[in-house]
Amino acid sequence: MTRTARLLRFGGIGAALLASSVLALTGCAGGTAGASNSAGGVNAATATSLSDFGTLADLEAAAKAEGKLNVIALPRDWANYGAILDAFKAKYPEITVDEQSPDVSSAEEIKAATTNAGLDTAPDVFDLGLTVALQNTAQFAAYKVQTWSEIPDALKEPTGLFVGDYGGYMSIGYDSSKFPAPAKLSDLLGSAYKGAVALNGDPTQAGAAFAAVGMSTVQSGGTLDSFQPGIDFFSQMNKAGNLLKLDVTTATIASGETPVVFDWDYLNATHSKDNPNWKVVVFPGTGYAGYYNQAINKDATHPAAARLWQEFLYSNEAQNMWLAGGARPVRMDAMTTAGTIDAALAAKLPTAPKTTVVPTEAQSKAAGTLLGQSWAAAVQ
Repeated sequence: MTRTARLLRFGGIGAALLASSVLALTGCAGGTAGASNSAGGVNAATATSLSDFGTLADLEAAAKAEGKLNVIALPRDWANYGAILDAFKAKYPEITVDEQSPDVSSAEEIKAATTNAGLDTAPDVFDLGLTVALQNTAQFAAYKVQTWSEIPDALKEPTGLFVGDYGGYMSIGYDSSKFPAPAKLSDLLGSAYKGAVALNGDPTQAGAAFAAVGMSTVQSGGTLDSFQPGIDFFSQMNKAGNLLKLDVTTATIASGETPVVFDWDYLNATHSKDNPNWKVVVFPGTGYAGYYNQAINKDATHPAAARLWQEFLYSNEAQNMWLAGGARPVRMDAMTTAGTIDAALAAKLPTAPKTTVVPTEAQSKAAGTLLGQSWAAAVQ
């Protein structure tokens, strides 16, 4: 498990978020790849909604004719992705799903698309942290799923270039048999955590690690206008000898190599299955929330299958499967109102902090620039 990666409630991620995270982007959509993949005279590569195909059955037929879907950076133990992938395969056995490089970062997903452009091996779809999504809109094809109206405006690029899908809060996971429960961020600078605290990836490339710096910023009294307090915190941790420079995976947690981890709450929670002593803390005060985003490669070799995958991910079935993985599905409020949410699973979610923040487009870009300039030197 690595991705070497609003107060209107969104299942507990709450209107402050709405106000702060509206995306107002423009970008290039469409492409030439997959131009021969058409059904009923429809060029799947330029379709921007289901209506371009006609019906869901028409889209399904076009995707089955392509017969393949290339996905990338989807660890099976990440937010219940294994079950989601298996459900899609069971529903559409005519489509072979190639699960490529499950442990690469968001930035590496984009690199794979550009490196393999024009090849059958190029990823058809992406799952991305917000910063990388904002930086690469020219790589995406705009598409609006059937349930588009039920996705909060704050969590989707207006033309459909990328769309939030599942999210949670940045947290600390730790082996409670070996370490005390941290009550506040500064506790992690103490000698009790010597050589034990790891990030899930590099914050210049991975969304979870980026969010860890953001959370550390606001928990250190700063604001998301500058991630410098968060960078300073990890610099202190490094100087104290507490920062463990090792990529986090399910195996490293099971083996005890990474016993204290900054990660999303839904990812940290999964490790209690392998280690009953594994606990998860979301610090009180200001919580840092975030959603991962879905996007379609504008050069997708299998453009119909890519769009069918999106339709599936935003269906009631898959949205409840995110919930089963401990993540908060983007359509949670609408599904709760409609009575289609799994209420038992929703009740198991951790209580959300009283105050929640998420960076705006401008803040994300500024933070990405600052991290690129300062991170390596801060933790060397």
